[in-house]
Amino acid sequence: MQEKTYSSIESLVAAIRNCRECERHLPLGPRPVLRATSTASVLIVGQAPGTRVHASGIPWDDPSGDRLRKWMGVDKTTFHDESRIAIIPMGYCYPGRGGGGDLPPRRECSRLWLPQLLAMLPQVKLTLLVGQYAQQHFLGSRRKRTLTETTMAWHDFAPHYFPLPHPSPRNQPWFRRNPWFDEHLLPDLRDRINAVLPASALL
Repeated sequence: MQEKTYSSIESLVAAIRNCRECERHLPLGPRPVLRATSTASVLIVGQAPGTRVHASGIPWDDPSGDRLRKWMGVDKTTFHDESRIAIIPMGYCYPGRGGGGDLPPRRECSRLWLPQLLAMLPQVKLTLLVGQYAQQHFLGSRRKRTLTETTMAWHDFAPHYFPLPHPSPRNQPWFRRNPWFDEHLLPDLRDRINAVLPASALL
């Protein structure tokens, strides 16, 4: 695909939603799922849509999304208000399943689209890096040895980045092994969200 420069974030997002670059690799076909406007002050970068999100076209429209909203302390209306919160996964389409769950997000998305998207989000003050793929891309060599160690060092990445584990119900054992996450990290996360979103937007 020939890279093109877009004059507005609206035209860029429209082009991404029409992207067919990976079509031959996608078992359910292309359906890019993302939301972004130039006024957003929070950016959420996750992995890639699952089958439920692929079906609905609504980002984080699943139990993982319910947990993420609870972590952030925001309701669904605020979460899906793209004028406040941009949602850009590392891969925009459902990648299919592998032996241990969903396949990794395809790399074409970040190569073709992510730099232009980030350049058109000048108001973002806080980026939530949900899971290892987002942390690898945005933190690079600043990451720690493991996702747990990176998450435990969340203060090191302030004020712009906030690393988080994936909120999937399958990660319940991790949450039980790491009580510091609920006790210390989540209150700080909500304070950060409160600092960049209007108070009326919060639960």
